[in-house]
This record gives sequence, C-alpha cells and structure tokens, in this order.
Amino acid sequence: MTPERNQNISETDLINGCKEDNRRMQEEMYRRFSPRMYAVCLRYAGNAAEAEDILQEGFIKVFKKLDSFRGEGSFEGWVRRIFVNTAIEHFRRKRYMMPVTEKEENTIEGKYTSVLDNLGVKDIMALVQELSPGYRTVFNLYVVEGYTHKEIADMLGISEGTSKSQLSRAKVILQDMVRTHIDKHRGVTSKQ
Repeated sequence: MTPERNQNISETDLINGCKEDNRRMQEEMYRRFSPRMYAVCLRYAGNAAEAEDILQEGFIKVFKKLDSFRGEGSFEGWVRRIFVNTAIEHFRRKRYMMPVTEKEENTIEGKYTSVLDNLGVKDIMALVQELSPGYRTVFNLYVVEGYTHKEIADMLGISEGTSKSQLSRAKVILQDMVRTHIDKHRGVTSKQ
C-alpha cells in the first residue's frame, strides 16, 4: 500500500529537502508528481512499460537538475518540461521518424482534417495513442504542447518540412480512424 501524500509539506520545503538528498522528500515529490507526469509520458510512449521507463528517467533528471530551478514560473511547469524533453530524447535515440522526400516536405494538410477539430480532446488522445511513434511525437509536440514546427525540428533533429509532413500525415491517419470509428458506430446503431 502506498503512503498518502503529505499535504503539509510546502513546495519550497519539498524542493529544498530534495536538494539535500532527503529520501522522504524525494518520495513525497514522486508521489505528488508521478500521476501527472506518467500521463505526459504515456502520451509519447508506445506502451505502459515504455512510459514507465521515461517516467523513471525523468525523475532522475528532475532530482539532478533541482539546483537549476530558479523559482520563475510554476515548479510543476518546470518538471513537466523536463519530462517532455526526456520523452523527446527517448525518441531521438530510437529514431522513429519516417524518411521524407523533398516533395513530401511540401505536403498540404489533408482536406478532411477539419473533422478532427470537432472531436473531444479525450477522443483524439485515444486515437493519437494508435499512431506510429514518429507521428504521435510530432502531433503531441505541436497540438498538445504548442511547439512550433521550427522548435520541433530543432528538438528532434529534423527539418521543419519533415515536422509539417509528419503532422499532416498524422492528421490524415487520424481522419481515417475517425471515419472508420463513425462507420462502425453507424453500423451498430442501425442494427439496433
């Protein structure tokens, strides 16, 4: 059974305790942030085991880099940024990006992507999990995290055009998934 979070420990005390390698404070930080950071990891990972690997790697980095937190902005935002960067590094090592030709770099978004704008976030995220790792990574960075194609290209070591192409392909694939889901749903409701 996991001990409950200690709400009485302030964020400042928690950070200072972790800087001093206080094991109890490190455990408390893990309990406070692991559920939300696991959700971040899961968005980028292909499965739960991979997400857990990224989670562990991310916490190691958080503990090592605590001295670099200057108190500007929220601590949770700072932690989240480390986890997103850890997930990106994970995918860089695996090189999930699909090679693209010059012509494909100039691809315009598919004509059916507007349907995706009408879905709920939860529905889209469930479908995004089914994308290949490269498409999923670019989609998450652009749509969920709000990075520009230039920033994504710099982070992943690809061209801006490749980032745009990956996003465009992801949207087209998602559109096909939506159509398939709707067709299945129509078939079920029409039989009832």
